[in-house]
Amino acid sequence: SQIEKLKQELIDLKQQAQEEMKQLADYYAQQIKELEKKFQKKVGEIGQIQLERKLIKEFCRGKASMEKELEDFKDSMEISNRRYQEVVVRLERRFLEEKKRLEEDVEKKQIMMAETAQYEAVLQLNSTGREVFKENVCLHGAFAHQLKETMELQKIKQKLEEDKTVLLQEKETNEGLIRKKILQINRQKAQIGDLQHKVAKLEMALCRMTRESERETQKTQHQALRENQASMVEVKKLQQLLEMKDQEMNRVKKLARNILNERTEVERFFLDALEHVKQEIISSRKHYKKKAQTAYYRKMMEACAGKEEFPKIKTFKSNINSTNSVYRDLEEAEKCYWEKIQFEKVDISELTWEQKERVLRLLFAKMN
Repeated sequence: SQIEKLKQELIDLKQQAQEEMKQLADYYAQQIKELEKKFQKKVGEIGQIQLERKLIKEFCRGKASMEKELEDFKDSMEISNRRYQEVVVRLERRFLEEKKRLEEDVEKKQIMMAETAQYEAVLQLNSTGREVFKENVCLHGAFAHQLKETMELQKIKQKLEEDKTVLLQEKETNEGLIRKKILQINRQKAQIGDLQHKVAKLEMALCRMTRESERETQKTQHQALRENQASMVEVKKLQQLLEMKDQEMNRVKKLARNILNERTEVERFFLDALEHVKQEIISSRKHYKKKAQTAYYRKMMEACAGKEEFPKIKTFKSNINSTNSVYRDLEEAEKCYWEKIQFEKVDISELTWEQKERVLRLLFAKMN
């Protein structure tokens, strides 16, 4: 019994060591998963920052294009203004020249007509009335022609003034567009400044998070190393304890061999009897297990066929957590039997092999 106890203790120690190693492996696996999650989170944040930097770069490139477009627009406006001024100056000069020419023509005609009238009045003083009438007719025609030319010049002047008004309106419109473009560029410059400030803050945050991640990773690695070292020390202690238990078990085995060598034939008989009983118990349990398993499967087949109800689930392995096991049936049967016969005389041939083993062990203990 002491050998079995030591064996059981050795098995328990091995199981305990395996469980501790499994717990350590699970703990480190969990730590690795958490670190991987944190790493993936940091990678996502870095990707977001890189995307924002890319957008800012694209915006800067667009800003350069817009500034170039605005410069081109300013140049075209200056060219249009120069052309407008040139057209206005040219038209005004043409108008003044035409007006001056017409005035000179009218003045010349008036002088010529006055000279002609004076000359004819001197030559033909008797026909003065008729000539005056003719002259009036000529003057009236010349005046009508002059008036017509003056009206045409006024129309040209009005058309030039309208063109001037249109050009002034276009100039004001273009100046308004230029002011809007300038305001838009100023707003974009302010946005670029804000975005650059934000990028700087994000880069600082990225550096800080990277440093924190590195520190946390190093801290976790150091902690895992310390825990691993502590676990190795504990494992070494357990191995030493196992070696001590092995030595003790070997010593007990050696002592048991010495005791066995010194026992009498009666003791050997008891030992042989116990061994025989053990084998019979094993054979009897196998037979009972096989018989119970066959009956259980038969009931299951009948239940599947709809002939009977399904039996309760029964296990045929030694499991402490099972509520309906063949081995528990054997234990309950033996317990009920001992409670029944504790005050009665019993024939040894009526005992089960387990009960015979118990009796032999009691006798062997009494003998020792």
